[in-house]
Amino acid sequence: MTRAANSLSPPRRGRSYAAQVAGEVLTQWGARLGLAWIGLLGFLAVFAPFLANSHPLLLSQDGQLDSPLVRYLTPADVTLLALFFTGLILALARASLRTWLGGLGGMLFLAGTLSAALVQPPALTIYEQYRQQEAAGQYDWVVYAPIPYSPKDYQRDRGETGLQPPLASPQEDHWFGTEENGADVLARMVHASRIALGIGFIATSIALGLGILIGGLMGYFSGAVDIIGMRLVEIFEAVPTLFLLLTFVAFFERSLYLLMVIIGITSWSGYARYVRAEFLRLRQQDFVQAALACGLPLYSILFRHMLPNGIGPILVAASFGVASAILAEAVLSFLGLGLVDDPSWGQMLNQAVRSSTFNWWMAAFPGGAIFLTVFAYNLVGEALRDAIDPYLKKSLK
Repeated sequence: MTRAANSLSPPRRGRSYAAQVAGEVLTQWGARLGLAWIGLLGFLAVFAPFLANSHPLLLSQDGQLDSPLVRYLTPADVTLLALFFTGLILALARASLRTWLGGLGGMLFLAGTLSAALVQPPALTIYEQYRQQEAAGQYDWVVYAPIPYSPKDYQRDRGETGLQPPLASPQEDHWFGTEENGADVLARMVHASRIALGIGFIATSIALGLGILIGGLMGYFSGAVDIIGMRLVEIFEAVPTLFLLLTFVAFFERSLYLLMVIIGITSWSGYARYVRAEFLRLRQQDFVQAALACGLPLYSILFRHMLPNGIGPILVAASFGVASAILAEAVLSFLGLGLVDDPSWGQMLNQAVRSSTFNWWMAAFPGGAIFLTVFAYNLVGEALRDAIDPYLKKSLK
């Protein structure tokens, strides 16, 4: 911690190490742009049902107000909204990192459990009934979402059952065109941001957890544990990740959660190497020897004293890992081995060349979203590395 903390200049009294690193990161324009794009994706992911939906936000029928959109919210929608507002309250309260982790973790468990038990949207979803009833004049007034289409609304009542370029006719309002089944591309891209962020964060969290646990034990105990751990790392690094992903997907059911787990368990070896190197260095430091002499339990030495002092380089690797996980899911979906029904940027990219013609809008918009997201995570990762690495800062002076 001391080596990294001394690299940050000028030191300010009363600021934590995390706050100093965050301040250094935010001085770079690339990191600001990257964080702005990731923040925009997070906003789209949380409020996707309110931004792109065929169900009206609010309507009045015979003087009675109704909100079909709220009735069709899923447990995942409710959980994401609860996490967002919990994070907003913690940000306004300027909570510490430990309070953030505890607050979001507790809310994730509480909101996930309660919403799974209490929130039950209708099993049968019919999108065109609202359009037909509005055309028949059965509503006093109707308020739709800014993008009045759901990602699985194939609009067969409007005869739009195939690929159409953006704004194909003056009467059309599909700004990004439609895909091969007639669904609005912009609506699918908004909801697909959930897939991208979920795959990136959860798969990286799984890989990070495995890497910290295995790498920490290797670095702390060394000897036989280190030898066995390194052989395990070399085995996983020798197997091509894409080949292993294709094998898993071919034998098991395709689901979002399975993809997260598969990407996570195939990506932990790099983190284990980082943690092992940091723990081998920290193992000889005086504060670790003092903790050993005091007889502190192993988990306290590993996770309360050593890990916080070596987490900086691991976070840099994790920011690049999120981008790699998003790319892995996009590649699988582009090859037709990803999610079947849920919208995904890679799946939409696949439709650009599926027919006899090149459908440019199916390549430009999903491909641009993948590029910008991966680029944003790389910008943040590079800024974080510059803020943490003291040797790099000295070389730039």
